[in-house]
Amino acid sequence: MAKTLRVVVPPHPLIAHWLTVLRHEGTPAALYRTAMEELGRWLSYEALRDWLPHRREVVKTPLASTEGTMIETSVPLLAIPLLPGGLHLWEGARQVLPNADLCLDGVPSSIESKAGVMVLLDQIDDGEAVVSILSRLHQEGVDGRRLRVITTVCASPGLKRIGEAFPDITLHTACIDADLNEDNQILPGIGDPLLRLGIRSSQDT
Repeated sequence: MAKTLRVVVPPHPLIAHWLTVLRHEGTPAALYRTAMEELGRWLSYEALRDWLPHRREVVKTPLASTEGTMIETSVPLLAIPLLPGGLHLWEGARQVLPNADLCLDGVPSSIESKAGVMVLLDQIDDGEAVVSILSRLHQEGVDGRRLRVITTVCASPGLKRIGEAFPDITLHTACIDADLNEDNQILPGIGDPLLRLGIRSSQDT
């Protein structure tokens, strides 16, 4: 059976709310940053639902014994935000990933064979940035079963490009927008995150 890119758009009103805040052209930078962090938190929460390693364990309450669930901390988890926009998603994701190791310099030169990897980026337009980092992860032996991609919004052309290159990936997003304009911007999209967050690029200095 042929593999197909799995794109998850959680039907959660909080996710829809914070996406709408990102979309609104009048949203100030501070609230825009909060919306990115909230989407990072809720999308990561959804991504971990069927992916985070865990075990059953018997514990004693003050009155009796019962079986519970514990996170398997012996399995490492790496978070790779694509800078700078992905870092704001990470600020939210870290609240549900307290044991994750943060990789700010891109893909590490060595990744443990059991490690889970989460890639966070503000949005996916033509998919080039995602394909580039997935290629590097593939070179380090990371396949789709060990990987989750988190982003606020995706354009259909970008998803097509990613699916053709890496069909075994699972991606979590707040929305799929259909088109890109002539400047490669997502329509309707969330605008340019760097401009809306007040972040100046090296080309502006």
